[in-house]
Amino acid sequence: MRPMVSYCDKLSHIGALALVLASGQAVAMTPASPRLSPVIVIAHRGASGLRPEHTLAAYSLAIDQGADFIEPDLVPTKDDVLVARHENAIADTTNVADHPEFAARKTTKTIDGQTMTGWFVEDFTLAELKTLRAKERLPKLRAANTAYDGQFEIPTFAEIIALAKCRSKETGRTIGIYPETKHPTYFASIGHPTDLKLVAELREAGWDSAQAPVFIQSFEVKNLQRLHTMTKVRLIQLLAGESAPADGSQPSYAAMITPAGLKAVATYAYGIGPDKAMLWTGTTPSPLVADAHAAGLRVHPWTYRAENYFEPTRFRRGTDPAAHGDIAAEIDAGLAQGIDGFFTDFPLYGSEARDRLRAGVK
Repeated sequence: MRPMVSYCDKLSHIGALALVLASGQAVAMTPASPRLSPVIVIAHRGASGLRPEHTLAAYSLAIDQGADFIEPDLVPTKDDVLVARHENAIADTTNVADHPEFAARKTTKTIDGQTMTGWFVEDFTLAELKTLRAKERLPKLRAANTAYDGQFEIPTFAEIIALAKCRSKETGRTIGIYPETKHPTYFASIGHPTDLKLVAELREAGWDSAQAPVFIQSFEVKNLQRLHTMTKVRLIQLLAGESAPADGSQPSYAAMITPAGLKAVATYAYGIGPDKAMLWTGTTPSPLVADAHAAGLRVHPWTYRAENYFEPTRFRRGTDPAAHGDIAAEIDAGLAQGIDGFFTDFPLYGSEARDRLRAGVK
């Protein structure tokens, strides 16, 4: 691992970007379900609403904006180095298509039942990936972010850990990491298992306890159960509103959110990360937060995004999909249910909501 300070030096020119917050609704001071832990703000792929996702620039800006945790999705390279990409398919998030030397790497694969054509991280060495540059994944919704296309490398997990540590020292507050292990069954099936590498890198960083500033998350079940025997780091079971875990361990995510299902999750996980839509039945709170808390599970829903395209109808403002809705009010509505933390692409909105709650501002 290179010296930690080098990553902070690399990003020392990046400051916080000021945002104008939409006016939020009143924060309920007594949540519907009492929280099990103080609220945390998880920067989803960094400040990905403002910089190309999964770059050191996005993570550093998220820290500047008050995030408690930064979230890297992890996939392995051909030479088994963990790097941060939302998916192992990289055509939408890098300039790989502009590199003629990699044209022959374009291929078709089936991953977790989905067939896709493009370029994939596991077919590149780390040295090859470092010749690529990140680009904005959602250019039609986040056109301003395209100004940063071509500027940033794909970071390794080691670089992200180093960034969190040196920024913790700089800011005087603990910056945690919240890695997601992506497609673990698929990667194990092609000879690139990731669980041991993830645990090893965390141990090298000195993080192997329930007090470490780390959560490991996964949409699969079996790898979390395996990780439960390998590390004491807190684990989060991700949940989607539809479908089922790709490892075939459960018939559906719906079966996992019954009271009995949540008690089973609590045998290996510290909490759940549900799709935020699962908190609601129409505009009425669902029983999920209360049921999870009853099972001893923290609740960290994903993902609060500012654009109307991602907002529920009641929080949209105007008809432009790229325009910002009332994300502040949406976050406050989740906090009123008693969630213990949340993922957001816009960590400044998130930290403002967290701080209003702590200050008791109604």
